[in-house]
Amino acid sequence: MSTNQHPIFYKNIAAVQSALRQKDVSCTHLVNNYLQQIDKTKHLNAYIEVFSEEAFAQAKIIDQKLAQNQKLGRLFGVVVSIKDNISYKGHALSAGSKILSGYKALFSATAIQRLLDEDAIIIGRTNCDEFGMGSSNENSFYGPVKNGFDESLIPGGSSGGAAVSVQTGTCLLALGTDTGGSVRQPAAFCGLYGFKPSYGRVSRHGLVAYGSSFDQLGIIAHCAEDIAILMQIIAGKDQYDATCIASAPPNYLAKTKRKKWKIAYFKEILDKEGLHPEIKAAYSLYLDDLAAKGHEVTAVSFEYLDYLIPTYYILTTAEASTNLSRYDGIRYGRRAKNTQNLEETYQKTRSEGFGLEVKRRILLGTYVLSAGYYDAYFAQAQKSRRIIQDKILDILAENDFILLPVTANFPRKLGTNSSPVEEYLSDIFTVLANLSGNPSISFPIHNNLEKKPISLQLLSLKELEHTLFQWSALSH
Repeated sequence: MSTNQHPIFYKNIAAVQSALRQKDVSCTHLVNNYLQQIDKTKHLNAYIEVFSEEAFAQAKIIDQKLAQNQKLGRLFGVVVSIKDNISYKGHALSAGSKILSGYKALFSATAIQRLLDEDAIIIGRTNCDEFGMGSSNENSFYGPVKNGFDESLIPGGSSGGAAVSVQTGTCLLALGTDTGGSVRQPAAFCGLYGFKPSYGRVSRHGLVAYGSSFDQLGIIAHCAEDIAILMQIIAGKDQYDATCIASAPPNYLAKTKRKKWKIAYFKEILDKEGLHPEIKAAYSLYLDDLAAKGHEVTAVSFEYLDYLIPTYYILTTAEASTNLSRYDGIRYGRRAKNTQNLEETYQKTRSEGFGLEVKRRILLGTYVLSAGYYDAYFAQAQKSRRIIQDKILDILAENDFILLPVTANFPRKLGTNSSPVEEYLSDIFTVLANLSGNPSISFPIHNNLEKKPISLQLLSLKELEHTLFQWSALSH
């Protein structure tokens, strides 16, 4: 066995497991390497809590199994970080919020349990925008996360800590959540792959709810193949989540002989104001390259581009208003002190416990659900969502994929907050997959000289996530 103590950076599951089987490295050495890297990068604020002792204990068990040729789970030696809005029994769970200070999870999310059952090692919980509400990871009670490429830049959000944890080599994979792009956008800003499954393909049991008809667990990794391996384990029906897709997941690791695909893009995007010229040029060049390789690339009209953000934010804030009503200071979490009655307890607890962005979205959601405005806003947004879903179905009936940018701009500087509306508009290309329920994968295509990565994303039909992995395997 090697005694080399230099940093080890494995980029995929196959490499890790091969090294462990060949005894090039022990699992305890591997975990120690990750923990040292966490310590070296702690100024980036990616982690809220690190599970050092547990990770070492699990690593020792895996080393023992390897030494004794015992049966190993499919994820042996795979070190994973989890976002701080995913329940892990016996561990703190705060969703990046002050109001959940001191709360410990009473059960593990279905996805977490399925990872543990396959010998995955969970190394810590990562920082995130409070309750998943944000695109920059600046809305966390625990402070902002910094981008590993450039510490002056945002990493994206709300799974910013998850993305930076993979980017900086503190774990191999990260489990995050994607309500409107919260996995794909930070993955793009950090030069990684980000994946949002079809709505219902992965159980939401154990996920702290923000927008229940939008939320999905997602994965951040260095390659699409590792995402496929994780999906094969965490996807599938769950008795605790009635919204799960009834059909069995496909074989995400299946290869295909198919070399040519039909790819659609929205012609309105290339005329969209606010799309950074460098991103626009890279997007256009990528489309041209696909056509040159023999793929069928088709410009389609999508006249609802400007309706995506209003529809998304009306519906998600409405759902947030309902979901977050449970945080009252009575049942669990933080409770305000020195209150005289029940109403004052509610008011002070929520005023002191919620951050500004969460308060803003609760107020917006309560407004659009109010008796005088329900039909004008919420009901209309639901109709708009159905129209958007039908349009995507029509496009994907004639094409295998829809290709979009992930973001309109490069990551901005930390602390240079734009207006809330401008911040919401930054999600214009990612919210589509959540509104429609389609799976989407984001992938890096280019790094410019300033180390600001450019990524694109593909959408496929619901329940056809495996085609996204097949395309990625052939194209990258």
